[in-house]
Amino acid sequence: MDDVTDNLDELFRTATRLRIAAFLSGCDEAEFRAVQEYCDLSPSALSKNVSAFEEAGYLAVRKGHVGKTPRTWLALTDRGRSALAGHLAAMQSIADAAARHARQHNPPQ
Repeated sequence: MDDVTDNLDELFRTATRLRIAAFLSGCDEAEFRAVQEYCDLSPSALSKNVSAFEEAGYLAVRKGHVGKTPRTWLALTDRGRSALAGHLAAMQSIADAAARHARQHNPPQ
């Protein structure tokens, strides 16, 4: 099982980071506030997680304006999307191993 757990990405170790990445995986990019609201995070909590993802190359930040109002958009990079897919595949492998174990040790009656 160590091979499987080796594929778990430490950056996705918290439910918050997994939720942010999962949300962003469903779109090309999202406005900071939309991610904040969906993930039920304070601006500072989201910023902290964004910085960690950005440092790892998993997330791109784009700043601009809508009219005169400053806006920030977030997007998973190809590297981030690949890392998330690998992490989710590793989690599925763990679930599959548990199901195989259950079938072998608890045959149907």
